[in-house]
Amino acid sequence: MSRADAVRRYYATERNLRIHEDTHAKYSVPNINFVRWTLGAIDWTGDEIVLDIGPGRGSHYACLLQEQPTITYYALDLSPNLLLNHPCASDHLALGDAMRLPYSDDSFDVVMANHVLYHLADIEAGLAEIKRVLKPAGRVLAATDSQQNLIQLQMLIHRANVFLSDNGTKVNPPALPCEAFALENGTRILARHFYAVVRHDLPCQLVFDDIEPALQYLDSMRDLRQDSLPDDVSWDDMMIYMRQFMTQLMGASGKLEIDLVTGALVASDCGGFIHDFITRDQAVPE
Repeated sequence: MSRADAVRRYYATERNLRIHEDTHAKYSVPNINFVRWTLGAIDWTGDEIVLDIGPGRGSHYACLLQEQPTITYYALDLSPNLLLNHPCASDHLALGDAMRLPYSDDSFDVVMANHVLYHLADIEAGLAEIKRVLKPAGRVLAATDSQQNLIQLQMLIHRANVFLSDNGTKVNPPALPCEAFALENGTRILARHFYAVVRHDLPCQLVFDDIEPALQYLDSMRDLRQDSLPDDVSWDDMMIYMRQFMTQLMGASGKLEIDLVTGALVASDCGGFIHDFITRDQAVPE
């Protein structure tokens, strides 16, 4: 599959997102509502016009509606099935491509692109489109993962690949789905388009007392991860060995702990957090 095909398959239904969200909600330690935490990276006034690119199951909309009921919300996604189940009114939803946003210049106060930008074929072009539809004082909110996210899971996958592949000694560690736009390089990428970028990190863990939900969590990533396996290793064979490895770890300590390192990036030219700084800077006499 091409990368674009893999992304379409992953988001074709809400199943994978549901498993992802449910796993984080049930097994994260400390137990933090990530959607609410992400939205807290912005100081909301309640009168914003918001575009949500890749809204998934609409969790950010549902949370915003509770906390900022007077905002005006729009969403765009490539998945018709996800849009059909989105809780927002259909006249504010659009089936479309983030690379060609069907909105006028200077339309939005906030553009959210949460766990989306690393899927784009051309991130720089996608950010140029986002900047086009943002108002001059608009803000971008982009949640993503760290390059250290799920590091124990990454190590186990690599161990399975080395064991299964005929060229095991030459097998590279598997690529992360977020690799193109993670917290680390995403900060630099946004800085090429916006005057200021602030990074917010949320380190925690997934702690499992049973390997079945951990295996289900991993298997839900199949469409995004299987192309990074060696050519002579199948996903199903890798999962067999992952079961064995997880069982060994569970037997040794009674639980399976996986580091979850995610966060949010906020970028702007002169809005929100950066407004006061620019105002003070401009007021300082030369």
